[in-house]
Amino acid sequence: MRSPHRTRAQPTHLHQALNRVFGVDLTRVPTLGIDTVLVLAIEIRPDLSCFPSARHFGSWLGLAPPTRISGGQTLAGSQPKVFNRAGPALRQAAFHARHSQTFIGATHRARLARRDTAKAVKATAHQPARLIYARLTPGQEYRVC
Repeated sequence: MRSPHRTRAQPTHLHQALNRVFGVDLTRVPTLGIDTVLVLAIEIRPDLSCFPSARHFGSWLGLAPPTRISGGQTLAGSQPKVFNRAGPALRQAAFHARHSQTFIGATHRARLARRDTAKAVKATAHQPARLIYARLTPGQEYRVC
């Protein structure tokens, strides 16, 4: 959601500043807007060298599926606590993906048909997280085919 306190020129300046920070344009990833990328810039570093893989990055965000599952049910035990703002920002972007005409929006609508809303949003939020990791580690632009 766009902040009501911004002028028309500020999103352009924010977009250029975020491109300088990350080295790539993360707003080209479907469902990610300037506000979501701004939260990512605050919470994560552009190099992501502390995460060996996209799975580790997704787990740090709190978007990875639990590992203690048997028969579709989560086994007893406490869930790990996640203290960052990037995971909830990606979940909010994924929640609004159902109105998007991109492949992430299509997969989110398909997930909503099979699962309850919370699980579908978490799985959909994990998808742009993997794309973010893929774009930030080699430093390549995201290309829409």
